[in-house]
Amino acid sequence: MSEQMTPRTLSLTDPLHEYLRQVGFREPELLQKLREETLRLLAQGQFMALIARLTGVQRYLEVRTFTGYSALTIALALGPSSTIITCDIDPDTTRIAQRYWREAGAADRIELRLGPALSTLDGMLAPAKGDAFDMAFIDADKENLLAYYERCMKLVRPGGLILVDNTLWEGSVADSSDHAPATEAIRALNLAVHGDPRVDMVLIPIGDGLTIARPRQHSNLLC
Repeated sequence: MSEQMTPRTLSLTDPLHEYLRQVGFREPELLQKLREETLRLLAQGQFMALIARLTGVQRYLEVRTFTGYSALTIALALGPSSTIITCDIDPDTTRIAQRYWREAGAADRIELRLGPALSTLDGMLAPAKGDAFDMAFIDADKENLLAYYERCMKLVRPGGLILVDNTLWEGSVADSSDHAPATEAIRALNLAVHGDPRVDMVLIPIGDGLTIARPRQHSNLLC
């Protein structure tokens, strides 16, 4: 053999890691989405769990379940006395979520409601449908963000928290040349929350941008 084996481990640089990801293995699209979502949500999920514990959250609402990472993180943070309702329209990804909830022993306190989120939220707004939530997390389709936000304003108690994900949208919100429907919808939501006198608010550059709004005293709440 004319070549010697190198006695070192190859450094996995960012370009080489990307090359390996492209040609080194085959990954179904759903697993790729799950991996990317989980990596993105790791720090954000722990941040949300800490906020939930610090503020004494007992009733938690989530708009979009996907594979259940956020709901499970909150469930494990809050313990067995908590109530979690999460909304989604996809039975396939939520099957993955339910499997992990069962394995974690949290399935008994996470209620999945399948169907269009706006219809699910409207059903909760009907008279005598339940108590107010302490915290809501919106991570659903961007075109309906304002509609989800307004419904959560009625479902979350004064002093509770409404969190909205992806509000920096990988920087696209600051790109004046980007007029994609999702980008425009996020810009509209950001402006609406920033100018909303009903809430205290902050947009934190964690993950892909996380907006936190705290409803002040106002009317038409389920409490």
